[in-house]
Amino acid sequence: MRINPPLVALAVGAFGIGVTEFAPMGMLPGIAADLGVSIPAAGLLVSAYALGVLLGAPLMTLTTGKIPRRYLLIGLMAIFTLGNLMSALATDYSSLMVARVITSLNHGAFFGVGSVVAASVVAPEKRAGAVAAMFMGLTLATIGGVPLAAWFGELFGWRTAFWGITGLGVLTMIALWFALPNLKAEQGAGALAEIRVLGRGPVLAALALTVVGSSAMFTVFTYIAPILSSETHASAAFITAMLVLFGIGLTLGNMWGGKAADRSIDRTLIVSLSALIVVLLAFTVLMRWPLPAAVAILIWGIASFALVPPLQMRVMEAAKDAPNLASAVNIGAFNFGNAIGAALGGAVINAGLGYPAISLAGAAMAGLGLLMVLTFAWRSRANAAALA
Repeated sequence: MRINPPLVALAVGAFGIGVTEFAPMGMLPGIAADLGVSIPAAGLLVSAYALGVLLGAPLMTLTTGKIPRRYLLIGLMAIFTLGNLMSALATDYSSLMVARVITSLNHGAFFGVGSVVAASVVAPEKRAGAVAAMFMGLTLATIGGVPLAAWFGELFGWRTAFWGITGLGVLTMIALWFALPNLKAEQGAGALAEIRVLGRGPVLAALALTVVGSSAMFTVFTYIAPILSSETHASAAFITAMLVLFGIGLTLGNMWGGKAADRSIDRTLIVSLSALIVVLLAFTVLMRWPLPAAVAILIWGIASFALVPPLQMRVMEAAKDAPNLASAVNIGAFNFGNAIGAALGGAVINAGLGYPAISLAGAAMAGLGLLMVLTFAWRSRANAAALA
C-alpha cells in the first residue's frame, strides 16, 4: 500500500496512545515498590485504564459527532497529554489511578473514529489493510516506545517515563495538526441510529468475541515483567529486549492479519486463535529458559495482534450503516478484555497458583474465543443455507 498521509497521521497518534497504554506493564515492579502496593494492585492500574477506555469510547463518540475529524482527533490527544502529565505528577496510588482513567478517555474514540476514517480513504478491498496501517503505530510503540519507557523507568524512576510520554503527546498533536486534512464530521444517521446498531445480534456477537480475544492476550502480557523476572530469572535488560521482541511480533501479526482479513475474516481469526492457544500452553514450560521463552514470546505477539484487524473489521461490517459508535465501542471491548485479562492474571497470582498458571488461563480464554468463532461461522452458514 502506497504512503497515505491520513494513515500516517493516524499511525502517529496510535503510536503515542500505544506507549501510554502498554508502558506500565513493563514498570509494574517499580511502580508497586515506589507506591508501597502489591504487584496485583499495581496491575489494577492497567484494569483502570482499560475500563476508562470502555466508558470513554461511547461517551466521547456520541458527544463529539459534529466536530470535524481533524480537530476531534487533536482534542482527544490533548486529553491524552493531560492525563500523562497528571501521571508524572502523581504522588500516591490513588492519584495515579485517577490520572490513568483520565488518560484513557481519549483512547476508544481516537481508534474508533480513526478506523472509520482509515477505511474511507482507501479502496473497499483494502479497508482491513488500512485499519492495520493505523494500528501499525500501536505495534511500533511496543517495539520502540514501550521498551524505552521501561528502560527510563528502571534507570530514572517510572515518573520520568510518564514525563517522556507527555512530551510525546505534544509532538503527536503537532503531527496531527500538520498532517491531517480538514475532515468534516460525517453526516450520518444520528446518535440514536448509532445506539440502535449496538443492539443488533451480529454486532453484539462481534463485540463479545473482541472481549474474549483481547483477554487471552492480556491475561499473560500484563504480568510479563514479573513472569520473566521470577521464572526466567531475567535481568532488566533481558526484559526490555523481550518487550521489543514482543512488539516485533505484534507488528508482524498486524501486517499479516490486515492482509489475511481482506481475504477471509473468519479464517484469519481461526488460525490466529489456534496459534495463540498452542503458544500459551507451551509458554507454561518454556518460560523457564531464556531462548525458548524468547521464541514463544515472538510467536505469541504475532498471534495476538493478527486478531486486531479482523476483529475491528468484523464489527465495522456488522454496523456498516452507522459504524462510528460501534467501532469506538469495539476499541472499548478490546480494553474490557484487557481489564478482564489483568484481573484474571492477578487472581491467579493471589490464589498462589504460580506464574505458569497465568499462561494456562490465557490459553483457556483463547480457546473460548476459538469456540465462539467456530460457532458464529456455523450459524452464518446455516442462516445462508436457510435463505437459499
